[in-house]
Amino acid sequence: MSQLGTVEQPLRVAIIGSGPSGFYAAEHLLKQSNLVIFIDMYDRLPTPYGLVRGGVAPDHDKIKSVSKVYDRIAANPRFRFFGNVEIGKHITHDDLKAYYHQIVYAVGAQTDRRLGVPGEDLIGSHAATEFVGWYNAHPDYRDLQFDLSQERAVVIGNGNVAMDVARILASGYDELRKTDIADYALEALRNSKVKEIYMLGRRGPAQAAFTNPELKEFGALEEADIVVNVEDATLDPLSQSDLDTNGDADSRKNVELLQKYAQQQPVGKPKRITMRFLVSPAELIGTERVEAIKIVKNVLERGSDGSLKAKATDQTEILPVGLVFRSIGYKGVPLAGVPFDAKAGVIPNQAGRVIDPQTQQTLTGEYVVGWIKRGPSGIIGTNKPDSVATANAMLEDVPTLTATVNTADIEALIKQRQPDYVTFADWQLLDQVEVNNGQAEGRPRIKFSRIEDMIAAIKTARVSNPTS
Repeated sequence: MSQLGTVEQPLRVAIIGSGPSGFYAAEHLLKQSNLVIFIDMYDRLPTPYGLVRGGVAPDHDKIKSVSKVYDRIAANPRFRFFGNVEIGKHITHDDLKAYYHQIVYAVGAQTDRRLGVPGEDLIGSHAATEFVGWYNAHPDYRDLQFDLSQERAVVIGNGNVAMDVARILASGYDELRKTDIADYALEALRNSKVKEIYMLGRRGPAQAAFTNPELKEFGALEEADIVVNVEDATLDPLSQSDLDTNGDADSRKNVELLQKYAQQQPVGKPKRITMRFLVSPAELIGTERVEAIKIVKNVLERGSDGSLKAKATDQTEILPVGLVFRSIGYKGVPLAGVPFDAKAGVIPNQAGRVIDPQTQQTLTGEYVVGWIKRGPSGIIGTNKPDSVATANAMLEDVPTLTATVNTADIEALIKQRQPDYVTFADWQLLDQVEVNNGQAEGRPRIKFSRIEDMIAAIKTARVSNPTS
């Protein structure tokens, strides 16, 4: 038998998930000039790009432009995309093991962490991912309902996703219609009665997880004043000491911006975002739906690891609100046949190599990248070095791979089990339809939000573009 990675015996790799981490792994593998590698990328949705399409805020066009890089990767003749194919439903873990030498799990962290407080399941209490998926036309969330007749909302958390949720709630129709926000969400937000949005952070301004550009964007909102109390913007002695000795530039800038907001007076815009720090939710109050939130004041203390941790005091406050969005972190969900650490919400691994949690031994040919590897941290660009590290581990392991695989083209099996699978050429047809529909309305695109509509549009476009 010839060596793996040759023309006679190419290395066959399956990547499960088509977000940034999956594409960056594919890019690094395809760059290897000394190995012949064929890559098949799978996604349960007909559309690629993961959170770039379904998670990045609609008013962040520049961030979304990274998809052009992924298009170039997908243009490689040794790359294929199988969209609308779900692992565990259309293709099993055993199928993947039979057809591929190596499998990469790039499925991200798909669910929110819960608050764990009384009243969390009241009507009007939502995970941030639900709202984000809804306004981004994600098929899983497009039919959700959010009661935007409420005048006050609270967003719990102070990472970038929390900022996005608050900003979208506070944006005006003219700001949103310039974006690719879902058409039904645009109409719902046009009629929104939300006027007051509270953002709650359990620690102080110096520990906030949002980035400087996100915070600056608040100041540019056309219809919302930004309110920060001087007390909230003032650092406690421990935070000030940490910032003075080893604070990073982003934290310094965040504190500077927040203190600037604290000095500004509201100018009378129709909405406002009030940013609070050192507070945590203690209870959601209401009979059937959310009517208020009880928050507790925190202080910071030094933990055993040296970090500053929030400690609740006996001071509480009740805010009357009708909508609550929790954005306090994310966790992955298990894949059929693949080890999973339920506590950490990741696939257990050592430097990207999947391990059996019982034996702590690596599973030959199985790897992981992105948030399902390391947890939900970092921005899109963070995924590139992470994916390259896993891809290098895969390359190191090639000489140790001895298992033969089924050399038949798996496409025949996919076609049998899922006739409506989507190729990358199909996606490009759908992409063009969305862009054309958007141009007719003076918008960048109008997204399809139902899988059946996507498939129908692709089939129609195929007839119009028979060479595609």
